[in-house]
Amino acid sequence: MKKRQISIALPVTSENEWQAVREPILSGWLTQGPKVAEFEKQFAKRHQVEHALAVTSCTTGLHLILAAMGIGPRDEVIVPAFTWVATANVVMYCGATPVFVDISRDTFNIDPHQIAEKITDRTKAIIVVHLFGLCADMNAIKRVIPDHVKIVEDAACAAGASYQGTCAGNLGDAASFSFHPRKSITTGEGGMVTTGDLDLAERMNRMRNHGASISEEQRHHGPKPYILPDFNLLGFNYRMTDLQGAIGIEQLIKLDQFIRERASWAQYYNENLAGIEWLQLPSEPIKGNHGWQSFVTYCDPETAPAPRNELMERLQIKGIATRPGTHAVHMLNLYKQKFGLHSDDYPISRDCNNNSMAIPLHNRMTKEDYDYIIEALHEF
Repeated sequence: MKKRQISIALPVTSENEWQAVREPILSGWLTQGPKVAEFEKQFAKRHQVEHALAVTSCTTGLHLILAAMGIGPRDEVIVPAFTWVATANVVMYCGATPVFVDISRDTFNIDPHQIAEKITDRTKAIIVVHLFGLCADMNAIKRVIPDHVKIVEDAACAAGASYQGTCAGNLGDAASFSFHPRKSITTGEGGMVTTGDLDLAERMNRMRNHGASISEEQRHHGPKPYILPDFNLLGFNYRMTDLQGAIGIEQLIKLDQFIRERASWAQYYNENLAGIEWLQLPSEPIKGNHGWQSFVTYCDPETAPAPRNELMERLQIKGIATRPGTHAVHMLNLYKQKFGLHSDDYPISRDCNNNSMAIPLHNRMTKEDYDYIIEALHEF
């Protein structure tokens, strides 16, 4: 088969997004405004949650949630050891301590059976990551979490995903989503926080805008735009622009179509790669919908024809982009040095750090692309 060039991920945009940004550009209102408000409304509706607030990224969204919950020094927040570093970083932004828990190799998500032993009288929250678009086992997690411990969803990969009929973003006290270009839908950069808690939503709404008592749009369109707002909270500049909001509205319209297409090709992968004994394929939810942000496999080091990195190099030579699933945070130098952690402390996360491999899955791929990848993997 002729050599192809297949990216690990590519966003899908069209004339619709191009035309959508014309309105805010021509209106002169570029910062957070009516387009962001409409995007928030539609996102909340799609994810069946009361409140949605657009922010600059999933990372800032997670920080905003913890800060609005009052997480601070001496507090502990439980996080999975295998996740993007931002999940742990936001805990440290608040002056709190991340407490790691290992994952399940079958799902790449936090192992509920290991959570209880990490809970102390200083535990104030848990960040549950729906990694690669598969929702974590929320029922099992809630059974071991005390009532006073807040549940925060890191739903960076989980737009459109669900767990037993409930949408990601409505499975805990608050959630944060990502619109990075590697995600199912994108605004370039950007994120969305969701919650069913009105008081928390109102607090986050003010804190994302420097802690101001009213938004810029409310002030400028109000009766006294020359009067500055009051500031009773310490806040941040975490506002999404109306340019991004306009793009987000168009992307959200396509979300379910994008997920259906990805789910279909994920099934195609599963059917055609099932015979490769050294390649563990991703889990699918028993009840719920996978968001399929990525198709992440596990290369069994005992039976694989070569170490994971060598396999990735050989696929790269064939024009197939791959990536590690993500990293084990406890193996990163910052966390090793600050908390005295060792690779073997969380062995499943360590193994997934070394052996997970994402292969291309996105909405700009063709059947020829998938067949080329399948053939390349069978050739090992």
